[in-house]
Amino acid sequence: MTVWIHFLPSIDASSQTRLTRALAEAGVSFHDFGERQAFDPGIVFFGTLTDEVCELIHSVTHGGFERVFAIALSGSDLAKGTWGLLQAGASEVFAWDHSSKPALEIAARLERWESIDRLVESPLVQQTLIGGGGAWKRMVRRIVELGRYTVADLLVIGETGTGKELVARLVHDLDVRENRGELVVLDCSTIVPELSGSEFFGHERGAFTGASQARDGAFALANRGTLFLDEVGELPLSLQGQLLRVIQERTYKRVGGNTWHSTDFRLVCATHRDLLEAVRQGTFRHDLYYRIASWTLKLPPLRERMQDIPRLVRHFVRQAQPDANLELDQAVSEYLVNRDYPGNIRELRQVVMRIMDRHPGPGPITVGDIPEEERPGAGHGWDEWCDESFGRAIHRALSSGVRLKDIGRAAEEIAVSIAVSEENGSLQRAASRLGVTDRALQMRRAHGNRTLRSN
Repeated sequence: MTVWIHFLPSIDASSQTRLTRALAEAGVSFHDFGERQAFDPGIVFFGTLTDEVCELIHSVTHGGFERVFAIALSGSDLAKGTWGLLQAGASEVFAWDHSSKPALEIAARLERWESIDRLVESPLVQQTLIGGGGAWKRMVRRIVELGRYTVADLLVIGETGTGKELVARLVHDLDVRENRGELVVLDCSTIVPELSGSEFFGHERGAFTGASQARDGAFALANRGTLFLDEVGELPLSLQGQLLRVIQERTYKRVGGNTWHSTDFRLVCATHRDLLEAVRQGTFRHDLYYRIASWTLKLPPLRERMQDIPRLVRHFVRQAQPDANLELDQAVSEYLVNRDYPGNIRELRQVVMRIMDRHPGPGPITVGDIPEEERPGAGHGWDEWCDESFGRAIHRALSSGVRLKDIGRAAEEIAVSIAVSEENGSLQRAASRLGVTDRALQMRRAHGNRTLRSN
């Protein structure tokens, strides 16, 4: 476990020696702040909490993308600034004197973070949840941690096509329980009311007309595994009550039977609906909602993670032609990035697959491969980047009290991050897209670090 350490000037040399010695004894290796590498976790030690501390945390974490401890020397130094430091991007905040073994706490958290990040970068996760933006990576880290380190029930909320079932499958694959059972998928929107009891509970032979033999339902099939209820918001109230009882007691009876059966499954539910609003309207039980929402994951729509579109496109192209190394003409890339996707990632995949169906190869994918009905026409506003969503983001910032210079700085940071990510780390190509020189881009990226070192 290796971290970088940065001490604010208010911390004297003797205190620095004492802190680093305690970390070393806990098994934590460290190097200077100026030697840090991308994605390395870090620790910022400070005395009095000031605005400069929050600005430093925001800069080194890139708004929460990289993991950093914010450690005050004492509880009095931290005062009531915990929430501000978390909002600035800190992953953990506490005072060094809040317990007798703070160094061991840091070591334990570092070990957990390291394990999670190894899983995040593993082929299992990278080939399931595609994306590279900061907000998306934080979401993936959370999914991985819940999947590997808990057996908690999850509620996944998101628009159609955002990948809710992929999350459920990944959570199941990350489960390390011994003798793990199967993942059972049940789409609640397709259940026939008359057969819903059999779908969930199973039935005995002769339980109803046509029941020529006994059959296991979802509760039995998911035993020791994962039960994924897609569109759980579509369940009728009568079945919601029966589901709640099984979740609480982990026992059930087959339709037409008198014997109680035990089951033990992790429940993952998904919905595109606002279940809290459904609770207020009386169409969804409040006790069931709070039972299935032990943890809630809200997946962002594709319009909120546009920087991930090029990476998703490359993934889908490889899926269509695994043995080919195909590139996209610039016009095709721009078309795919600027297009609207009401169906989110699912719709993007369908568009890419239609393009690939028309591409005979070899050579790059060109605009002629785009089906006629998909091509942008006059008046579509494909070059209108300053749209309502951009205005809404500015409005949210102003409503939160963010100053104009901070809005401008955040916009620049996001633009640079997106350009560098989409150009696979090439500063030269990123600078060309941004309309600045290579040197200007290098200086812009280094400016924050130089400012922090000068402190």
